[in-house]
Amino acid sequence: MGTRPILFFDSGIGGLSVVKEARVLLPEHPYVYVADDAAFPYGGWEEDALRERLVGLFGRLIDRFDPAVIVIACNTASTLAIAELRAAYPGQLFVGTVPAIKPAAERTRSGIVSVLATPGTVERQYTRDLISTYGSQCHVRLVGSQNLAALAEQYMREGFVDEKQVREEIAPCFIDMDGRHTDIVVLACTHYPFLVNRMRKVAPWPVDWIDPAEAIARRAMALVTPPAGEVMDHVDYAYFTSGEPPASLRRLMRGFGFVTSTEKLLVAEAVLPNSLRQIARNVPEALTPAAK
Repeated sequence: MGTRPILFFDSGIGGLSVVKEARVLLPEHPYVYVADDAAFPYGGWEEDALRERLVGLFGRLIDRFDPAVIVIACNTASTLAIAELRAAYPGQLFVGTVPAIKPAAERTRSGIVSVLATPGTVERQYTRDLISTYGSQCHVRLVGSQNLAALAEQYMREGFVDEKQVREEIAPCFIDMDGRHTDIVVLACTHYPFLVNRMRKVAPWPVDWIDPAEAIARRAMALVTPPAGEVMDHVDYAYFTSGEPPASLRRLMRGFGFVTSTEKLLVAEAVLPNSLRQIARNVPEALTPAAK
C-alpha cells in the first residue's frame, strides 16, 4: 500500500501558495490538489448552499483518495464549513486556513492592523471572534476585496495584472490615524500571496505582509507520518470540478509538479451518510483533472 496523500483544496489556484511551502518541508510526499473552479469565486454563493456543496464534495474526495490530511487552503471554505466537515467525517484529519490575526496583533508596533480578505471571510462571525479573542488591543480593519482573488488567478495564468486595480483593491488597508499608520496587513486569502510583490510596489508606504502559508503547511506536516524508507514512485494529480481548465492553467499546474489524468471521480453514494446523499447529488457528477 502506498503512502496516503495530502490533499489540498481551494476554490481555485490560491492553495498552491500552501503547496509550495509543503513541498519544501516534505518534498517526497504524494500530494493531490483539487480546485472547485466550477464554483469560483465563492463570494457569490449563499452560505447554506455553499456549505452543503462542500460537505457533499468532500465526501467524494475522502472516498476516492483516502487522504492522510486534507488542507482546506481557502479562508472562505474554512471559516464557513470546517466545523460541519469535521462533524460529517470524524475520522478525517482537516487543517483549516483562517486569518492570521493572532500573529499580527503580536507583531504590530503601531497597533493598527488590516485584514485583507474576501467579502465572505470579512462577514463571517468566525473572523470577528478571532479579532475579539486575539486582536482586542489593536485597531483591526477588515477589508473585503471583491476582485483581488480573480486578479491573482489572472496573474498566475497570464503573467499580467493591472497594477492600478491592485492599488485600488488594497487602498482601504492603509490607515492614517492620530499620527499612527497601518504597519501590518494580513493576507487572509491564499490567492493573495501571489500578488504580494505587486502590492508592495503600489502600497502608499511599507508594511509587513503576513502570509500564513508556511504556518499552514507546518501544521499539516505535523499531522503526517513521513514515509519510512524509500518512497514509492508516484504522480501528483490536480483535479478541477469544471473539467475544462484552460491551457494556461494546465501549464501552471505542471509548473507546480501536478500532472494530469483521464480518470473521472464518480459519486459513490453508499459511502455517504444518509443525511448527505441528497447533498451529494448537488455536486458535479465528475471531478475531471486537467486535460493534457
